[in-house]
Amino acid sequence: MPSERTFVTELSTALGLYGASEPAEVLARRPAAFSNLAETDWERLARLFAGGAYEQEFAAGHANGRAFFEAPDALRGRRPRLIEWTGGRRPPGDEVVPADLRIDHVYLVSCKYASKILHNPSPARLVEGLLATGALPDGRDWYARTAPAEYQSLYELCAAGVGGLPMFGLSLSPRERRLLASRLRQGWPEGAEAAYASLCRAVSVETARLWSARLMPGNEEAMLWRLLRIGAVPYFVLGSAGRSAVRLRVDTPWDWRQRYRLLALTVEAQPGGQPRVGWSARCEERTSGAEREVRGHVEIRWSHGRFAQPPEAKVYLDSPQEAVPGYNPL
Repeated sequence: MPSERTFVTELSTALGLYGASEPAEVLARRPAAFSNLAETDWERLARLFAGGAYEQEFAAGHANGRAFFEAPDALRGRRPRLIEWTGGRRPPGDEVVPADLRIDHVYLVSCKYASKILHNPSPARLVEGLLATGALPDGRDWYARTAPAEYQSLYELCAAGVGGLPMFGLSLSPRERRLLASRLRQGWPEGAEAAYASLCRAVSVETARLWSARLMPGNEEAMLWRLLRIGAVPYFVLGSAGRSAVRLRVDTPWDWRQRYRLLALTVEAQPGGQPRVGWSARCEERTSGAEREVRGHVEIRWSHGRFAQPPEAKVYLDSPQEAVPGYNPL
């Protein structure tokens, strides 16, 4: 089940794009157009609306939905016949478009409120699989793969005095991972903080090296499209960044190539509180020749606590969304 805030932002956006002037109007009517909303969803939404704790989220979501309802690039003032909420569940297949709402079987809408995260894959899928669809069958620990000596040194410092753990960090079972993670919730033991800093530097450098080695003229453009979630069908992003509303139409690769030329895609290790790799792309506008740059970074960190699970790679967009080539304001 999605968090209350996510539930509110996604469905208040849906209420707005129905075209009503106020969320309360739609909540009272519960139109049949919202075909896959269960009675429990309506009750939960009405309760959260009446409670007042998410007043700003309801207002921002509804305003974005209304903007979509009115926009010439979107509904043009036409009330939709079908509004489907696709959020709150895992997609059944490989989906490039991160859609939370689908309108009239045609319009796909991603609701992105106060988040700059583009992807959350395994490091291997990002670096070796280049974010191609489909899982990459590699369950090995990315820290141990890219910095084995530093990983083992950190493990020995953290495992000292904890009974029942194996000699090598590579041998940790899921149960042993959870045990060690629980012991580290209060902080690093003596000497481990410096060892973790060494691990971060080594993982950052090696990850950047491996990723750079996989990039070449034949796949850099597709890699950038995947990073930016530019897929085979156009879709819309409705959300917020700070205090500003975000209302975008996202190009397809065909659209993108008509307007831009990729000049360079580069990755490099960066300092940070966890292993971090920056990525940047320089693009040229075909009509004017002007150059545009988009930047982001990747943070590679344990999921659910230190040593708890193998690391994941969170891909962030650092450039303002409205400045990204292929992201077009409504």
